Amino acid sequence: MGYEAKNFEHLLGTEGFSDQLLKNHFTLYQGYVTNTNKLVDAQGLLLKEGKTGTPEYAELKRRFGWEFNGMRLHEYYFGNMIKGGLKPDKESRLFRKITEDFGTYENWEKDFKAVGTMRGIGWAILYYDLEAGRLFNVWVNEHDGGHLAGASRLLIMDVFEHAFMIDYGLKRADYIEAFFRAIDWRAINDRFNSHMKK
Repeated sequence: MGYEAKNFEHLLGTEGFSDQLLKNHFTLYQGYVTNTNKLVDAQGLLLKEGKTGTPEYAELKRRFGWEFNGMRLHEYYFGNMIKGGLKPDKESRLFRKITEDFGTYENWEKDFKAVGTMRGIGWAILYYDLEAGRLFNVWVNEHDGGHLAGASRLLIMDVFEHAFMIDYGLKRADYIEAFFRAIDWRAINDRFNSHMKK
């Protein structure tokens, strides 16, 4: 049974994101789902044929993480957005943890936005290190490289050009402000509460 693309059309009409931008982004995401399924099938066929020692098999294995993470990161990205946005709950464990690790919520936000405006393409991700119980804002260049091992992703922001250029051109900082107005902090809290160290 293959992976199925999730429907994120409820985000159409989100302030700061044109429907054209979102529809293009949904189509790109659906391509990752399609390619993930193709890679699963192709790897299975080569395994069945006993061709696991071939360069083709090795390349499919290497490519798999890129396509799979492209699929999942987009699901987390769209999944932590909502029309109208939801403010962070100042009484939540996550808000208290952000304040503990960054001094203030404002310090965290400044740091996260700074990560998002770094030159290059990639992702800005708020991670929770399960082992140390600490939050980090992290830059991930490509889908499959730069992730923190043993850490759980809480907030995902896509900063590849396809996420903003139709609406904002080169004004990535303006896109980031729009993204912040669309964050679903309830979803982020749920992620944190399900993964945090007890």
